[in-house]
Amino acid sequence: MAAMTEPQHATIDAAMQAHLQTWQGKSESRVDLVAAAPVAAMAATLDRADPAPVAGTALPPLWHWMYFLPHARQSEIGPDGHPLRGGFLPPVPLPRRMWAGGRLRWEAGNALAVGQEVERVSTIQSVKHKAGRSGELLFVQVEHQFRNASGLALTEEHDIVYRPLAQPGEAAPAPQTPPLAGQAAWSRTMVPDDVLLFRYSALTFNGHRIHYDRQYVTQVEGYPGLIVHGPLIATLLVDLLRRHLPQAQLLSFDFRAVRPTFDLHAFSVHGKPSQDGKTVELWAQDHEGWLTMQATAVLA
Repeated sequence: MAAMTEPQHATIDAAMQAHLQTWQGKSESRVDLVAAAPVAAMAATLDRADPAPVAGTALPPLWHWMYFLPHARQSEIGPDGHPLRGGFLPPVPLPRRMWAGGRLRWEAGNALAVGQEVERVSTIQSVKHKAGRSGELLFVQVEHQFRNASGLALTEEHDIVYRPLAQPGEAAPAPQTPPLAGQAAWSRTMVPDDVLLFRYSALTFNGHRIHYDRQYVTQVEGYPGLIVHGPLIATLLVDLLRRHLPQAQLLSFDFRAVRPTFDLHAFSVHGKPSQDGKTVELWAQDHEGWLTMQATAVLA
């Protein structure tokens, strides 16, 4: 059998765009068991002193990202460490692939928990091509619905962005100041060392080389250092909320990645609840104070 390779198109013309859009509406279903071991491992990775999880222990928000993982064979891995493109997700020819954000809605009274068998039904909602200042962009939005024995428990919309490699002399996007800079009620400083990035990659079976292969991320994708996982930063934002409001029940969480975070410096996560306590504004910023992720949590 011939070796599988990634597509080599440099641009997305009208024919390619039309081909990629045929993935809209495509669905797949996966079933997984919410096992206890990953929950204990994530608690350790986030430096939490949680009790050992047992059957019935509620799965903390965003920790479902440790389940329903694609298990591509080693021969099916692309040059960036991800599974080769095609299959469920469209074969986008742009080499950079990032998790741009998402929107999650939990069903009150039906929490995912350790010991449950859960079905995830994923559907590609849209495939959109845009031209930005740094070149072509292609956005893929995927909806995931999670059901346990009691029915729908969680709905998630996941935004993926594909873009070209960085070009010499390319200007970086203008940095943004956090809208609530200096107003945080809660803050935590994180040191994104290699061990933290490795452990999160391992827990989410994420082979994307931008998170652990310094030679690849700097020489091939043109970044200055290892990239901190967007989902890890989102998880740290929710973890900050849980540390200060341990009994809070999330109804929704919307987040948007604004700027990459690299392992070269510490970064920080911040939160500010509303006066009525029903919403919490959350954000992450880098060592220079620039906004890297912005999120809003709505509480029950």
